[in-house]
Amino acid sequence: MKPDHIHTLSAPAINCRGQLLSLSTPVVMGIINVTTDSFYEGNRMHELHQVVEKARQHLEEGAAILDLGAQSTRPGAEVVGADEELHRLLPAIHAILNRFPTAIISIDTWYAAVAEKTVHAGAAIINDVSAGDMDEQMIPVVGQLQVPYIAMHMQGKPATMQQQPHYEDVVSEVLDYLKQKLAVARAAGIKDFIADPGFGFGKTIDHNYTLLKNLHLFKDLLGIPVLTGISRKSMIYKLLNITPVEALNGTTVLNTIALQQGTHILRVHDVKAAVEAVRIMEKMKG
Repeated sequence: MKPDHIHTLSAPAINCRGQLLSLSTPVVMGIINVTTDSFYEGNRMHELHQVVEKARQHLEEGAAILDLGAQSTRPGAEVVGADEELHRLLPAIHAILNRFPTAIISIDTWYAAVAEKTVHAGAAIINDVSAGDMDEQMIPVVGQLQVPYIAMHMQGKPATMQQQPHYEDVVSEVLDYLKQKLAVARAAGIKDFIADPGFGFGKTIDHNYTLLKNLHLFKDLLGIPVLTGISRKSMIYKLLNITPVEALNGTTVLNTIALQQGTHILRVHDVKAAVEAVRIMEKMKG
């Protein structure tokens, strides 16, 4: 694919409830799963003290954003309703902000109602794996809330997405999808739109590596910040014939490649390793 229209993205920043978060140097988003059902056992927690401790660890290790999710999106996971998500998320938000008042919290949800209530509770970003496809009210609600919106590409739904993913041209199709979502988001009044190609969401291992190899096109052609979420995913552990627990080294390698490709946000389970990768890459550039 040859770029037909290159957008320049100079010193991007996103407005997080009045805090301007610069993305001119890539930032790290630390994952906190407020659930006992995560594909990576090192990130399963549901007790508030565990959540606050994980937040403390992530922030001390250099995370700029904490991404809270109450729904497992691993293939075949049981779907959790909006009420249960809120039951899990609202106490976690309050506990984290009580301890760390300036923390920037992102909420991983596809429910508009959850987006609305968690932002009112203090969350600053909405991270939607369905890019509004699972709840048609999501994009209009985020537009009203005036918070940054992370829209991810997913072929199918979490329960079935990995059964038979198929593309004629995975890069073109994911790019076109996110370009359309950007237009819808802009029309709804969303100012800060972040694109996530959706590694592992309705993609084979080959699809994932093709996307990673062409990740720079998302920044260049869309002209918006890009988030990369590849931490401990099957594109690493299945390729290397290991488990998610053993996939930190592979994660760091892929995060480094993503940084070379110009990604702005790394979404990870292991903040320290990702922050170190960013520091080394920035030194190389400087």
